[in-house]
Amino acid sequence: MSAAFRKAAKARQRPHRERAQPAARTKLGLLEKKKDYRLRAHDYHKKQNALRALQKKALDKNPDEFYFKMIRAQVKDGVHVIKQPKDEVTPEQVKLMRTQDIKYVEMKRVAEAKKIERLKAELHLLDAAGSGPSRHLFFVDTEREVQEFDIATHLDTVPELVDRVYNRPTIATLQRETVKGPTDPAHLKKLAQQRKNQYDLLRQRIEREKAMFVITQKIQTRKDLLDKTHKVKVKKETTTGPAIYKFKFLRKR
Repeated sequence: MSAAFRKAAKARQRPHRERAQPAARTKLGLLEKKKDYRLRAHDYHKKQNALRALQKKALDKNPDEFYFKMIRAQVKDGVHVIKQPKDEVTPEQVKLMRTQDIKYVEMKRVAEAKKIERLKAELHLLDAAGSGPSRHLFFVDTEREVQEFDIATHLDTVPELVDRVYNRPTIATLQRETVKGPTDPAHLKKLAQQRKNQYDLLRQRIEREKAMFVITQKIQTRKDLLDKTHKVKVKKETTTGPAIYKFKFLRKR
């Protein structure tokens, strides 16, 4: 075989490439490859040095040495637990925090009360859900007038508007002016639903305002209990009101 033939055959050979390690197996360490022996040796010696340093640190440690975790740690059911220090708060600081809480809740209650007043101004509290049937008394002189009494004639309106308690124009007003507003039954039904939703919102806000008032009273009661004055409980705390205490009268100098 001539030198030229060997050279041409060598040129046709594919270069050998070692298999690359998958990314999912990089945590398992270096591959057993011929060219990576230096990397594996360096990694091995690094770990051995770290272990020797930890062993030396453990041997040099004084077992009688005091550190603060000794008094804040204990073993419960084989588990090492560190006690968390309790927050130290003076009575004056607690009173101040109670005062801030009362101010915040009272601010939210006042804001809720203003929203209630605005809703009451927009709504006339007529035909409200849950309200009792409205009564309108008419006084007559004789029994005959009672039998011949016609409510539409007495109110001077058409019979179709008798059942309405608001926006009930008289016959003279209907003859003088045109009817304003929606008359389509579907539109009227939609407006009635919107009015009902507004009343529901008003009821929710009133209940929320009452709940905030109760919370304010309970916070104030807890703040008063911080006083060292002798006191006796008169009434237990309920969901609608705070507990009531009777304090001993002390004359201030």
